[in-house]
Amino acid sequence: MIRFTVNGERPETNVPPETPLLWFLRDNLSLTGTKFGCGMALCGACTVHVDGVPMRSCSTPVSSLSGKKVTTIEEIGRTPVGRAVQAAWIAEDVVQCGYCQSGQIMSATALLTKNKSPSDSDIDEAMSGNICRCGTYNRVRAAIKTAAKAKA
Repeated sequence: MIRFTVNGERPETNVPPETPLLWFLRDNLSLTGTKFGCGMALCGACTVHVDGVPMRSCSTPVSSLSGKKVTTIEEIGRTPVGRAVQAAWIAEDVVQCGYCQSGQIMSATALLTKNKSPSDSDIDEAMSGNICRCGTYNRVRAAIKTAAKAKA
């Protein structure tokens, strides 16, 4: 059995060690906010935090998580930075179809946790692995700047 924490809980992990974290979260824990996008860690829809670092859950096997702390979109709003990012997402009307947004919010929260006042290039770099088919990139950048000001 692999032992790790998900949103402050220690779930039973009697799944094959190669099981992607994404499917463990969705199928075993019913945490469906983390989305399947590409299955190859290219689009960012499945982004979660592992020990505070954004990771693509579709390509992260549960066997690599022993002793680690996983945070999903369901929990991120309980942190001050996560709350600020979610509020900014609403204020800037970021969401169009919404499919990629949980991954976008997770990446933005990780950025603002490390960098309280990111430049445009910092934002571009941190968000480069998150694809939005609707093209809301300008609104994403505006929301990150709004959240940064709220946290300043």
